[in-house]
Amino acid sequence: MNAVVSSGAPGSERASGPPWRLLAVAALVLTVALGFGGRLWWHAKHFADTDNAFVSGHVLPVSTRVAGVVVDIAVQDNQTVRRGDVLLRLDAADAEVQIERLTAQIAQADAAVAGAAAQIEQSLAQAAAARAQVLQAQATLARAELDAARNLRLFSGELRAVSQQEVDASNAAKSVAQAELSARRAAAAAAEQAIRSVKAGRESAIAQRSVLAAQRKEAQLQLSYVQLLAPADGRVGKRTVELGQRVQPGQQLLAVVDSTVWITANFKETQVAQMQRGQSATVELDAFPGQPLRAKVESFAPASGATFSLLPPDNATGNFTKIVQRVPVKLVFDEPTPGAAGDLRARLVPGMSANVSVDLTPVAGP
Repeated sequence: MNAVVSSGAPGSERASGPPWRLLAVAALVLTVALGFGGRLWWHAKHFADTDNAFVSGHVLPVSTRVAGVVVDIAVQDNQTVRRGDVLLRLDAADAEVQIERLTAQIAQADAAVAGAAAQIEQSLAQAAAARAQVLQAQATLARAELDAARNLRLFSGELRAVSQQEVDASNAAKSVAQAELSARRAAAAAAEQAIRSVKAGRESAIAQRSVLAAQRKEAQLQLSYVQLLAPADGRVGKRTVELGQRVQPGQQLLAVVDSTVWITANFKETQVAQMQRGQSATVELDAFPGQPLRAKVESFAPASGATFSLLPPDNATGNFTKIVQRVPVKLVFDEPTPGAAGDLRARLVPGMSANVSVDLTPVAGP
């Protein structure tokens, strides 16, 4: 009996002992979990993260202002260009012919203006002569009136020193002088009217010349539009034009992607409370994992992304469901530094996906 009891005692003690290995594992797991959770809490407290971020840039459409046939394409797909480089040319024959025609018409208008000026000088001389003739007619009339008055007095006197015939002749001469004066005055008025008419013709010719000059300037602009230039430094993309193709005004032919890029990160509205301009951020591109880039918060969008959508939600319809909105935040890259990160910026293109982490440490004001 005692042997049975003594033989079972050691096994019973080992079975009821503390599971120290299990406790050690549990303590280790708990420590790791607390450390990981603490790190997550600390990171969430001091950083704002999002994977809803993309590389953005200016994609500049290049379209023609005039109709024409493409005669030369100076660039290829994805080619790097500088601002002002010639991208393609249209046939300039029509614009050149238009300029030549308008130049000839301007020369005709100049000749018309010169002829009108000569006519004005001639009309001024004729008007001066007509005014002199009026003065002469006035003098002749005055003399005729004196002769008629004198003859009338002599004829009415007792001696009748003149005859009735002489009185009638002086009266007739007076009437002729009056008619002559009226005719001279009418001629002078006509000469003045001719001056005004010629001056009006000259002003009309000058106005016509101005119209033709404006049309020639427009034609010269049209001629300058046959060369399409790069609007900015960048690379050529989305080329849809070929040699010999006839294009119309406003038709997009290709695009130039500006070399300047930035990050547009869509943060939750609950994340932007502690964000401010100037805070530093880390950007990691999906295309280049393990090669982070430094950036700074530049600005915040004036409205949420849903507000700028094609069909913004109408929460007044009665089927409202509250969801966390996204606010676009613009981040600009820091100045490049030597090394892989600095070279990496030249390979960024709009549309690339990115992960962004913003340090929420407050930035001192200016």
